[in-house]
Amino acid sequence: MRQVDFRSAREADRTAIIRLWEACDLVRPWNDPGSDVDRKLAVDDGLFIVGVVDRDVLATVMAGYDGHRGSINYLAVDPAEQRTGIGEQLMAEAEGRLAALGCAKVNLQIRRENDGVGAFYERLGYVGDDVISMGKRLVADDR
Repeated sequence: MRQVDFRSAREADRTAIIRLWEACDLVRPWNDPGSDVDRKLAVDDGLFIVGVVDRDVLATVMAGYDGHRGSINYLAVDPAEQRTGIGEQLMAEAEGRLAALGCAKVNLQIRRENDGVGAFYERLGYVGDDVISMGKRLVADDR
């Protein structure tokens, strides 16, 4: 297993982060990735994490905590590095940071077309909740 260093994302990581999200098919027309990076960097809560090997960003996760529940978004691992344990390490890092803030439960959403990723999260102890996920756009981020 490769030695991966985890640290908070920086402005200098922007291009590599967006390139990784695109390679992992996480970017959607209604979510401008640059705006998403801007918003999370502005929060500066230590929960926008990158996994780095030799200064190359190979993984990202954007975690959040609202004082009640934690959330996971934009989990991405370079396709060439998937199934090597980096995703599990990154999730452990995010969960550790959330737990240190007092977070008792983490929620995440999986797009229906993202086949197979559910099994990854199940291996990490995540289970389906009996909920309906709903959303409302407050800002149009059309690219």
